[in-house]
Amino acid sequence: MKQKILVLDDDEDILDVISYILTDKGYDVATLSGGEEIFQTIQQFHPDLVLMDVMLGNMDGRVICNQLKQHTATHALPVILISASHDLAQSLRQEGAPNDFIAKPFDIDYLVKKVQQQLAA
Repeated sequence: MKQKILVLDDDEDILDVISYILTDKGYDVATLSGGEEIFQTIQQFHPDLVLMDVMLGNMDGRVICNQLKQHTATHALPVILISASHDLAQSLRQEGAPNDFIAKPFDIDYLVKKVQQQLAA
């Protein structure tokens, strides 16, 4: 059975590229352009990992990540945050922190490696 990845980004081009890359690598991918429906989508899709941009239009991926980590049904779900702000790596040590962080612009091979590491953990 394919591992499932939920990708959130408000940039449709980035969503398309990441979705294409991960689908090509054999993953089942669902995408969202905002965080409003994340819990509903997680309930329906049952992802093995969430890959999420920090800046999601009017929402903050760090806040959504914290909510996921605080909720009993999703606290163990691995989350990787993606951002152009390179100082976010320090947030990995805070409560409700993502499991990993990828800085934009990212190398495709690096992205795939980070996804594989989290899914293998």
